[in-house]
Amino acid sequence: MSFTSTSRAFIPPAGSVPKGDRGYTGCTVAKAFAVIGGLAGTLVGPPALATPADPSKPTISADASAAIGEMGKTLLAPQFSFKARTLRVYADANGQPLHIAHTTEVTMRRPDRLRVDVAGDDGEAELLYDGKTTVLFRPETNKYATIPSPNTIQGMLKAVMGQLGVDFPLADFITDAPDKSVLYGVTSGRVINTVTIDDVPCLHMVLDQAGLELELWVENNDRAVPRRLVITYHSLPDRPNFIAELSDWNFDVHPSDEEFVLHPPEGAEQVALRPAQTTAPPKQKGTKP
Repeated sequence: MSFTSTSRAFIPPAGSVPKGDRGYTGCTVAKAFAVIGGLAGTLVGPPALATPADPSKPTISADASAAIGEMGKTLLAPQFSFKARTLRVYADANGQPLHIAHTTEVTMRRPDRLRVDVAGDDGEAELLYDGKTTVLFRPETNKYATIPSPNTIQGMLKAVMGQLGVDFPLADFITDAPDKSVLYGVTSGRVINTVTIDDVPCLHMVLDQAGLELELWVENNDRAVPRRLVITYHSLPDRPNFIAELSDWNFDVHPSDEEFVLHPPEGAEQVALRPAQTTAPPKQKGTKP
């Protein structure tokens, strides 16, 4: 998620989607981190801070707007943690769409601490940000890389994404304005119904934007924390989607500074981190230069 727009995490073949599309920046974390042994692709997801496709004023129902507003207030808490289980589509070397699953644990402390621990089908990875430096660590290869970063979480996300051309998942939920991040670029939205997730009543909402449909489930209570996210890419062949189940929201955590610092294990190798090369998409028929 825009990982300021909601998790746009389909990873299509290079050149298949124009640059600037909110669902794809042309580079995944897995590609960018290949130099340190292929850091798990679970650190990828949507472009953080993408440009809205339609600048017109969105049409969002009052109940949907109120629920997202309550969510935004809750997620402005000074510190919290949560877990996410995700399933996303990626394209292999032949363009065949395949699915990959990950489990992610996120711990953050505003304004300048973030830790992301990922385990999935493509291995494990850690991202640690201490207000000055972002560290990317691959336990399986015992290699890590460091990136000098600004002194806020949102500033770090912008800087790292800009330097490496990579995406972060679920970024909307940890920005300085989570409600505005979720709605960035959305043209219309409404509540569909109320369902139960893990014995908790949740509002099921649909948010539309050019080429994408976002479904967001938030708890139907004062916290309104997000519990599920589905993004469907209507503009892409076979309409692939990204699915995230969110749980274990904890607003009583008190993480210490040490939890956001990597203490390299014995024999760990620090390597240079190079941005991945992206392929410029071919000009489509009927488009302007």
